[in-house]
Amino acid sequence: MKVLGIIPARYASTRFPGKPLIEIQGKSMIQRVYEQALKAVSLTKVVVATDDERIAEAVNNFGAEFVMTRDDHQSGTDRCAEVSQHFPDFDIVINIQGDEPFINPKQIDLLVSCFEHGNVKLATLIKEIHTEEELLNTNIPKVVINSRQEAIYFSRHTIPYIRNAEKNKWLDVHQFYKHIGIYGYTTPTLLEITRLQPSSLEMAESLEQLRWVENGYTIQTRITAIETIAIDTPEDLDKIVG
Repeated sequence: MKVLGIIPARYASTRFPGKPLIEIQGKSMIQRVYEQALKAVSLTKVVVATDDERIAEAVNNFGAEFVMTRDDHQSGTDRCAEVSQHFPDFDIVINIQGDEPFINPKQIDLLVSCFEHGNVKLATLIKEIHTEEELLNTNIPKVVINSRQEAIYFSRHTIPYIRNAEKNKWLDVHQFYKHIGIYGYTTPTLLEITRLQPSSLEMAESLEQLRWVENGYTIQTRITAIETIAIDTPEDLDKIVG
């Protein structure tokens, strides 16, 4: 099984322009993500996908491989789909978030393990929620799973609703999960889902994976105990560096 790790990196972030090139303890964020991805034993190759010459130059300077993409992609999934066509002999594509400079390579390996079962076409990671702050935070997508650990639904709202308990007791009576935004796809499935039209659920929640659910795709999950740290704003960077 040949597995391609792709790190989408764009310069024009609304909340943090130039984010992939910010310096974190002497290295750019994109370099740190790339170096962490290389440590994943499950990946056959790792490439950076970008539409910006400044990012491409930086990636080239630290000796990594990159692929230039169109600049009109709406998501990292779309960017990964374009890049995957440059590597047609790869079976699995892993979409590695470009704003997680300290991603643990064991998480990547865990995600790839989902595809050891030949019927899995899409996969992602989830993590147990243990604090009320995370449980009620609408910026943290929640997910419910079935008995086979397949995702049933994702929502920014707290799901499921616990009818017979006060909210401050919900964590005592039910195990909630949050979504960790790293995705794996078989190459044919990746190309299929990018041809789907945006769905009503996706637009309502602003969560692209709901497009796949609404169109009948099954998303396998694995539970990770490792926390991820994403940098979405300059304030997030200050927390890490500080």
